[in-house]
Amino acid sequence: MGNFDQISTPEFWMRMLVLVLSIGLHEYGHAKFADLAGDPTPRMMGRVTLNPIKHLDPLGTIFMFLSSLAGMGIGWGKPVMVRPDRMKNPRWDHLVSVVAGPAMNLLLAVVFALAFRILGPSAGEMGALFLLTGVLVNVGLMLFNLIPLGPLDGHWIVGAFLPEPQRVAWYQFNRGLGTMIFLLLILLPAQYDPISKLLGPVLFKIVFFLIGGSPA
Repeated sequence: MGNFDQISTPEFWMRMLVLVLSIGLHEYGHAKFADLAGDPTPRMMGRVTLNPIKHLDPLGTIFMFLSSLAGMGIGWGKPVMVRPDRMKNPRWDHLVSVVAGPAMNLLLAVVFALAFRILGPSAGEMGALFLLTGVLVNVGLMLFNLIPLGPLDGHWIVGAFLPEPQRVAWYQFNRGLGTMIFLLLILLPAQYDPISKLLGPVLFKIVFFLIGGSPA
């Protein structure tokens, strides 16, 4: 079966639905915490909203589609514009707003896992598959966004703990070369993909822990 045949399967649409909702809530987490810290920018840009459509990024959505065809399910949303200088405590409030995105995915993974464990067989085959997809996708999004490279949240988290000269250089690197390296890595064929090889084992350990199972 070719990958595009996946479009007609319920599994594909489950992954897409979970991705759109989860990425929307990820970006909402960034926007809401920046807003709470006193930065009006996300609210002015219409980003303090639970509407996932407002948070979609064209390239990230294409990647969602392609990765869902490949049976994975990963992607990213439109970056939330923030002004740390408008926050009450610029350095650390900005860090909290950055961490809020992956934290939202962890929270969603826990919610999906609890529902999976509580409902059990009563959820039915498709219901259980949907809940398990929710766990997998959200743990994957959390780990993916913690990669300290390019536009991902991880590079902001690392930068928050660097002294001033190195922090500026780190952010400049990631705006240019770091982003290029990131794009190259995600476009590599599966057999050469270091991201999946590094994150895959961690992802499954977390998923099995959350759903109360154990790796085969």
